[in-house]
Amino acid sequence: MDTELDLPPDLGEPETLRGISGSPGIAVGKVVVFSPRPDGFIRYRLEAGTEDKEEERFRKAVAQAKQALLELRQQFEGDLSDTLAIVDSHIRMLQDRMLFDQTLSLIQQKQINAEWALARTLSLIKRKFDHIADDYIRSRFADIEYVARLVVEQLSGQGRTFPAGFAEPVIVAGEDFSPVDTIRMLTDKVLGFLTEKGGATSHTAIVARSLGLPAVVGLSGLTSRCRTGDTVILDGYEGRVCLHPTQDQQRLHLEYARQHRTFSEEMRWYIRLASETVDGLKVRLSANIEIPDELESVIYYGAAGIGLFRSEFGYFQRKELPDEESLFTVYRDLLIALEPESVTIRTLDVGGDKLASQLPSNGIQLVRERNPALGLRSIRFSLHERTLFITQVRALLRASYYGRLKILLPMISSLSELRQVQAVIAEVMEQLTKEGIPFNPDVAIGIMVEVPSAVVLADTLAREADFFSIGTNDLIQYSLAIDRGNEYVASMYDPLHPAVLRMISQTVEAGHRQGIEVSLCGEMAGDVFSAPVLLGLELDELSMRPSAIPHVKRLLRHSTFSRLTALSKRLLQCGDSSETHALLKQYLTDNYPDQFADHERM
Repeated sequence: MDTELDLPPDLGEPETLRGISGSPGIAVGKVVVFSPRPDGFIRYRLEAGTEDKEEERFRKAVAQAKQALLELRQQFEGDLSDTLAIVDSHIRMLQDRMLFDQTLSLIQQKQINAEWALARTLSLIKRKFDHIADDYIRSRFADIEYVARLVVEQLSGQGRTFPAGFAEPVIVAGEDFSPVDTIRMLTDKVLGFLTEKGGATSHTAIVARSLGLPAVVGLSGLTSRCRTGDTVILDGYEGRVCLHPTQDQQRLHLEYARQHRTFSEEMRWYIRLASETVDGLKVRLSANIEIPDELESVIYYGAAGIGLFRSEFGYFQRKELPDEESLFTVYRDLLIALEPESVTIRTLDVGGDKLASQLPSNGIQLVRERNPALGLRSIRFSLHERTLFITQVRALLRASYYGRLKILLPMISSLSELRQVQAVIAEVMEQLTKEGIPFNPDVAIGIMVEVPSAVVLADTLAREADFFSIGTNDLIQYSLAIDRGNEYVASMYDPLHPAVLRMISQTVEAGHRQGIEVSLCGEMAGDVFSAPVLLGLELDELSMRPSAIPHVKRLLRHSTFSRLTALSKRLLQCGDSSETHALLKQYLTDNYPDQFADHERM
């Protein structure tokens, strides 16, 4: 995509745009704006008898796209572990039978060109993803769209182009960027990223955090408000952008940026240090991952095991549902690789709508629901589809023989649900014993506390669960009635809402009274602004993206347990979010002046 490097800056009055913090940090510099990517899906009918030739054209484009990704991966091998795991997933998607076979079928059946066939396939897949309740999984459709566009670039020979280098350090802005786009632009002259689309879990945000570059996402109207050459201030802490800043604002933020760089360079020293406070409180800092390819990142950042392995991706990487043996192999290999650390694997957290593509060959009865988020999903779906669930439980129990496995049950809302699952697990254990297959009969079975009823019943559930893991992503949405993917209310999604903090506290207290450990595995765990509060609430484990671990560890090692608990007690007395934010901001500024600053600057 051509940039407009020759345009003069549009001088104007200072203006602040508010978005979502994608990656912490400060950047000041000229902006380079990339126009929205053109559609690229040209459409035309094929002449009779040319379908096979068109099929070969499509196969060649897929092979070229895969080779381009492999070369990109090789170029940055060992440097970008978090980001390259995403690239690996894109390589696998190019081999996805649903995407590949459906496109080939449409070329033959409809006698249409490859671009058109691919666009129709993409539309079919999108309709399925639109029915997914979990916004995190739903947002992964962007990966499939990116992969499809990579193929279109090869088909058209008009791929998106980026400058080989910049004359001066720049901030890159656009509608959105894929991980591949981001890596292509990666030079020492890129200061940060701004996008119109996306949220805290979008790939632009994930990649920016992996690279240690600041980013603000979800900036509605960004590309129409600024032009290439404009000077901007990017504040990745507050999710703000200042257009046309004054010289005083620029000087101030350049100093903030220098302090942030110094701080980031210091982080590498914390990777191998113990995660404990000055007065000896130890807290496990573990990793959230989705695919085995992320193991390299888990080990590199010194994670104390895996606190959350999302098993769903093993079901979406193929056209058919995985069998017991393939699931067992993945789980076993994870446990062996992380021994002696523990690996917490969450059972299938989906709804029937998410497995629509597997229905014809697997007999799952898809239920179309008006509100899937409140319907047959997660553990409810697993108990409804017993055969599917038993297959996964068998694979998990067999894998438990090879390491420290913890099985995590999503969306438990009542004691009866937990007991139903326990009965299924007991039944599978009996089967494996009769078959002479080894497993760990004492494998830990825990529940995710992510709906309000589980919080209210936490004291009861703690008597029969081996551990709790608080899933704040869903807990916040369900308790505050806010869809964080909805642009109109996303700003109200607040992990530091007093109600959320009190629910976390209540869950921890209930678990500890029954002598079980309580962890937290939502995005909140990896947020250094929230970490002091969570540590003060006496959680036993925080599980987060691997690259966040050194940052939280540094904060932990510069804290005392008494100071953290005093902070949390004060916050639990607040009646409004504005109070919690003000108190926390003052605490961070007073106690960690070299790590946090007052960000009310624009």
